[in-house]
Amino acid sequence: MQRIDAHLHYAGDHTDDRALLEQLGLKLFNISVATPDEAKWRARTDRWKTLAAQDPAHYAWCAGFDLPRCDDPNYFDTVLTGLAQDFDSGAVGCKIWKNIGMEVKKPDGSFMMVDDPYFDPVYDFLEKRDISLLLHIGEPLACWQPLEDPQNPHYNYYSQNPQWHMHGRQDFPSHAQIIAARDRLVAKRPGLRIIGAHLASLEYDVAEIAKRLDQFPNFAVDTSARQLDLACQDSAIVRQFIETYRDRILYGSDMVYNEFSSTLTASERQERLTAVEARWQMEFAYYESKDMVDVRGRAVQGLGLANDVLEDLYLRNAQRWYPGL
Repeated sequence: MQRIDAHLHYAGDHTDDRALLEQLGLKLFNISVATPDEAKWRARTDRWKTLAAQDPAHYAWCAGFDLPRCDDPNYFDTVLTGLAQDFDSGAVGCKIWKNIGMEVKKPDGSFMMVDDPYFDPVYDFLEKRDISLLLHIGEPLACWQPLEDPQNPHYNYYSQNPQWHMHGRQDFPSHAQIIAARDRLVAKRPGLRIIGAHLASLEYDVAEIAKRLDQFPNFAVDTSARQLDLACQDSAIVRQFIETYRDRILYGSDMVYNEFSSTLTASERQERLTAVEARWQMEFAYYESKDMVDVRGRAVQGLGLANDVLEDLYLRNAQRWYPGL
């Protein structure tokens, strides 16, 4: 079965990488992440661009753009020129990251939200170019909850990254405020295809995702880095959710390997390949098997999805929602 991992960051430029992708029938969609360190994030984006140019059968890429500079009158000229060059060079999507809504502030000190009219020139341009927008807006709901349950899928992350843990912090927007801003944007832009990364930060309940998919025909979600959130919910409910919205859910892993494989030693490269193959095989088993499977060390019920549903999840939806992929 052919598959597209529609959300990850994998610099696999070695023939060993291509051999694994051929073995698994995989194409990879590498995602740019704009951060305050413009040189660093652009260098990573250049890797994704290079991989796609050298091996378009196995790689594609999603562009990004510099964070807002409200005091720069040339900001949008620079951004739109850069995006035009990226799309002309083969990028088939554009991403906005969680720092919009959680980090970037306007001159008045308030947090800039994704539906702010400031971004309208970018959204207008994406619609004009028929380019999809990938939104990683907000964080899992656990980000705003106490760190009390080690079994929560996000306990380890927020324990190790306290700068992103928002519980008790009144100086940051709430989960509800960030999600509401995203929903307003999707409603305001019916002509723009929008994909909510990481189950649209509604990972805690597929019913909440379903509400948005019912409300917004221009909205889809990817599963990246949220498989355990699905696995912790009732398997029958999750199966029905995926079957009902079979044309709106894209498979993604969100694995992060930013260094080119060619820079690694043979043993380092093999260690990485072993890890990424194990990750993919674990994730595929959850969707495909009717038996109990392991997801990140937990025994959970596999979904046993039918082949035609799997083809939508793994392949056709990525091609539908990112034309050119």
